[in-house]
Amino acid sequence: MKRLRIQPYLTDGKIQYDKVLNPEQLEVVFCPGGPMLVLAGAGTGKTTTVTYRVARLLEQGVPSGAILLLTFTNKAAREMMQRVEMLLGRKPTGLWGGTFHHIGNLILRRHASMVGYKEGFTILDREDQKELLDSCLAELKLEDKLFPKPAVLAEILSLHRNTLVDFDELFAQRFIHLQEFYDDIKRVFSLYAMRKTTLNMMDFDDLLHKLLELFKEHDELRQFYSSRFLHILVDEYQDTNLIQSEMVDLLGAAHRNLMVVGDDAQSIYSFRGARIENILGFPERYPDCRIFKLTTNYRSTPEILRFSNASIAHNENQFEKRLKAIRPSGEKPMVVELQDLYEQASFVASRVIELSKEGVELNEIAILYRSHYQSMELQMEFQRRGIPFEVRSGLRFFEQAHIKDILAYLKVLHNPYDELSWKRILKMLPGVGNVIASRIWDEISKTSSPLDALESVKKGLTKKAQESFRVFVSLMKGVKAIDYRGHPAEAISYFLDNGYEGYLYNTYPNAGQRYEDIVQLMRYAERYTSDGSSTYNALELLLSDLTLESISYAEEGDLEASRAVVFSSVHQAKGLEWKVVFVVGVNDGRFPSKKALQTEGVEEERRLFYVACTRAMQELYICYTLTDDGYSNILKPSRFITELPEEVYERVEIEYEYS
Repeated sequence: MKRLRIQPYLTDGKIQYDKVLNPEQLEVVFCPGGPMLVLAGAGTGKTTTVTYRVARLLEQGVPSGAILLLTFTNKAAREMMQRVEMLLGRKPTGLWGGTFHHIGNLILRRHASMVGYKEGFTILDREDQKELLDSCLAELKLEDKLFPKPAVLAEILSLHRNTLVDFDELFAQRFIHLQEFYDDIKRVFSLYAMRKTTLNMMDFDDLLHKLLELFKEHDELRQFYSSRFLHILVDEYQDTNLIQSEMVDLLGAAHRNLMVVGDDAQSIYSFRGARIENILGFPERYPDCRIFKLTTNYRSTPEILRFSNASIAHNENQFEKRLKAIRPSGEKPMVVELQDLYEQASFVASRVIELSKEGVELNEIAILYRSHYQSMELQMEFQRRGIPFEVRSGLRFFEQAHIKDILAYLKVLHNPYDELSWKRILKMLPGVGNVIASRIWDEISKTSSPLDALESVKKGLTKKAQESFRVFVSLMKGVKAIDYRGHPAEAISYFLDNGYEGYLYNTYPNAGQRYEDIVQLMRYAERYTSDGSSTYNALELLLSDLTLESISYAEEGDLEASRAVVFSSVHQAKGLEWKVVFVVGVNDGRFPSKKALQTEGVEEERRLFYVACTRAMQELYICYTLTDDGYSNILKPSRFITELPEEVYERVEIEYEYS
C-alpha cells in the first residue's frame, strides 16, 4: 500500500500558523509560558488551538518528554497526537498524553510499592469492580435483593472518592433513601478496600486517588515529576473534579507553565463530581495567570449565537464572553408552543420530513432533551411514521429493563398464563432465582386462575424466599381492587408505589431517571381507558399497541445509523453539532428540572440549555407544551425562554393543512 505524507501550511519546514489560526488563537499558541487560562467558547476551535500550541512548543525545542497533555478521553488524546504528527511531519515520541487515569496508571506502575501495592497490579474495569463488590456482599451475607446492588454501591464509592466529600455528609446529601443500610454499606466498603490490596488490584478511581496519595506523602517524587514536565496542557478543564485539579496543581508547581483550556459556560457534570469552582477559581490560585478568550465561533449562525449569548448572560457566576459568528446570517431560533406532548411529537416529526424533502440529511438533525423519558412520545411518533432514528441517550424507551419490568406486571394481569412475564417479576423477589421461579410457575400454571393460586403456593420456597413471596402475594391480591383492565395507568401507579420504587433505588445508580421513565409511561397509559362496553379493554389495547411498536422497530433495525435522526440527552450531545437541532420539553420543572428549581442548580441547568442551543449550525427549534396530555395540569414555558428578549427569537404558530 502506498502512503502519502501531507504537511499542511509548511514553508521551508516551518508551520505557517497565521494561515490557519485567527488572532485569538495565535495569541494563545505564541504565549511564552506561565499560568494560562484559555476560555474556549463553543465551536471556537479549541482542539486546533491546543494542537498548534503543542506543535509550537516542540518546534521551539521543548523536548517531547517534557510535555504533558491531559484530556478526558483517549480518543481526544489520540486525535491531538495525530494532528501534531501531521503538522510536524514526524511522530513526537516520548510526549506524555492521555486521560488523567492513563497518566496516573503510568506513574503508579513505577512506584506501586510506595502506596502499598506490588508491581504488576491489575486494574479492575467497571464490571470487575461490581463482581468484587458482589463477592464482598456474599462474604458478609448481604446479597439479599433488598440490599443495594453492586452498581449502586460502586456509584456511592466513586462519588465519595472523586469529590473528597466526607462520607457521612455525602450520604446525607445524595443517598438518604438508603439510610437503613448505612452501617452495612460501610462494612462492604471496608472489606472491598482490604480485598483490593490483598489481590493486588486497583479500581478506576484508585488511579487518581493513589496518585494523589503518592504525591502528598512523598514530596521528593512529586518534585521529580513536577520538574520533569516543563509544560502541562489540560483540555476540558471545566469538567475536572477536586482530585484532578489538585493533581494538576501539584504537577505544575515547579515550572508553572500550566495551560488549562475550557469553557465555564459548558460546565454541566456536577452530578459526576465536576467542580465549576476549579475553572472559576483558577485566577485566584494563580494571580499572575494570563486569561485568553476564544470567541470566534465557526459553527453557528449569528442568530443562534445571539440567542445563546442572551441566555447564558443571565448566569452570575461566570467569565463574561460573547461568541461571534463567522457563518453567514440565517433564520432566528424558533420558539414553538405546542398543546401537549403528542402535538410536540407530531410537529417535530412533520418538520423533520419537510427538512428531508428540502435536502437536509437525516443524520444532520438532532432531537435533544433534558431527560431520556422526554423522548417516549417522539420515539413512538417516529416509529409510526417510519422515520429512521438513533437513540444515543440509552436504549429505546420500551427496551429498558425497568419498563419491561412494569409491563411484565401488566401482562400477567392481562394474560395470567404468560410464563415469561411471571418469571421476570418472580425473579425480582429476594431469595427467588431461576429454580424457585420455575417451581412457582409449575404450580400456578396448572390451575384455572394463576393469580388466585399464588396464595396456595407453599412448597419449594426457601426460608429466605418465604417472606418476600408473602409480600408479593399480598401485592398481587391488592391489585384486584383496581380496575386495571379499564384504567391500566392506575395499575402502573399501584406497582410503582407498592414496592417497585424501592427496588429501583436498590438496583440502579440512575434510579431517579428510571422513576421518571415509569411516570411518563403512566402518563401515556392514561390515554387508555374503557368502561366495559368496548370489545377490547384498555389494558389489552395498551399492551397490543406497545408490542406492535416494538415489532415495527425490530423490522427496521437494519437501517444505517448514518441515515437516521439522532435522539440524545443534552449531556451526551456536548462536543457534537448538527445542522438542525430541536430542543424539546423546555418547560419549568422539566428544563430546568424540578430538582434544580428546589436547590441552587438553575445556573448549571442554564449552562446545559446553552450547550443544547450551541449544537445547532443553521436552524434551532425550542419546543414547549402547555400540558402533558391536553387536559392535566397547565405547564409553564421554561424561564430560559421567558427571560429572553423577544427580538432574539421568532415565535411560531402551527398551521395545519388538511388535504
